[in-house]
Amino acid sequence: MKLTRKFDISITVFLLNEKHTIQTYQGEYRNLMALLYDKFYMEDFGECKGIGRCGTCHIHILNDAELVNKENAGNENTTLAKMDCVQWNSRLACQIIIDQKLDGVQVKVESSRLVMNDED
Repeated sequence: MKLTRKFDISITVFLLNEKHTIQTYQGEYRNLMALLYDKFYMEDFGECKGIGRCGTCHIHILNDAELVNKENAGNENTTLAKMDCVQWNSRLACQIIIDQKLDGVQVKVESSRLVMNDED
């Protein structure tokens, strides 16, 4: 018997002035950083592999005040305090777990230092 996964989480991503919609499900990726890296192949994105220290997975949450105001874990506040381009809605994608609460969220990838990898 083949198990099929229902893609029940929809995330809208604004990246380099383009809008993308990603469908996923809880457990497919460990966090939002891993999902964004896998879907968009961004070089230098998530350099610290999810421990919240490098700031390369900096995003802006556009439509979910609860997610923005969530108590940031561990290193996130310290890392954000050292960065440029931080706004009231800034988060590190590595600190956001993929779960049903993300359904419908809109995020903008901070692109001030972003390099895209042109893999085919």
